[in-house]
This record gives sequence, structure tokens and C-alpha cells, in this order.
Amino acid sequence: MGKVDLASMGSDVMISTAMCLAMAIYYETRNEPNLDAGLAVAEVILNRVEDRRWPDTVCAVVKQDKGPRAHDCQFSFYCDGKPERPKHKKSWQRAQEQAAQALNGNVLNHGALYYHADYTRPIWRHNLDRLGKVGAHIFYTDKKSQAMS
Repeated sequence: MGKVDLASMGSDVMISTAMCLAMAIYYETRNEPNLDAGLAVAEVILNRVEDRRWPDTVCAVVKQDKGPRAHDCQFSFYCDGKPERPKHKKSWQRAQEQAAQALNGNVLNHGALYYHADYTRPIWRHNLDRLGKVGAHIFYTDKKSQAMS
């Protein structure tokens, strides 16, 4: 996976892309002591952008609705009914820095398309190939994504 072509984006799209990615990193990893966790989550989003099974922009991936029920977004922070206003200044700064790094191609190259927190046990994990753990998150891929690479 290469870096996102920021030069081809208008400034509004570039800002929006970075903001969507930073918000996802913040809400998914703000309490993570492992600094790589933010980059790992960012990489999942960027990998999904490159995979035809998901939307083709960062914001569309982050905001994707999985179905007709309330609160069933791909990233739950986006549809939990709470405003997206980062309150932890240091974690928000780190999320913005990591979003910029990831958009410039500085990722862990794990190849994951899925992840979950280690304190959850989603049933879908049984159909995937576990790649490893970064901080409190477990990362997975599937055979379809490997075949498409």
C-alpha cells in the first residue's frame, strides 16, 4: 500500500480526509499506550479504501453504514449519537500526527482489513485470518483480500 495522493486532492478534500482519519484514530485508540495502535487502525482504513469491497475514500469508509439498524456503522463512534469533539488534547494531537503519517505512506504494512478490541469477541473473527495484535487491538485479513493484492 502506497501513500495517498494528496497532491491530486483539492485542499477541502485533503483536510476532510485527514480529519476523518484522525477522528477514527482518536476514537479507536485514544487510551492506547501503544503508539503503533493508531497507525495500525489507520492502515485498516487505508487498506479498505484500496479494496473494491469498501468505499473508495477515507471518509466514506469511516462513515459507512452496515445496515438498517441504528448504531451499526463500521466505526461505532460515528453513529453513536454523541458529538465528535475530541476532549483529550494530547491524544487528539497524536491522532492528527498519525493520520498525516499514514496518509504519507508511513504505516506498519500489516495488510489488515479488520480489527477489534481485545476485550470483545465478535463472531465474524472466526472467518478471518488473524495477523497479530497491536496494543489492545487484534488485526485480521481474509483470503479474498490476499487474492486481490
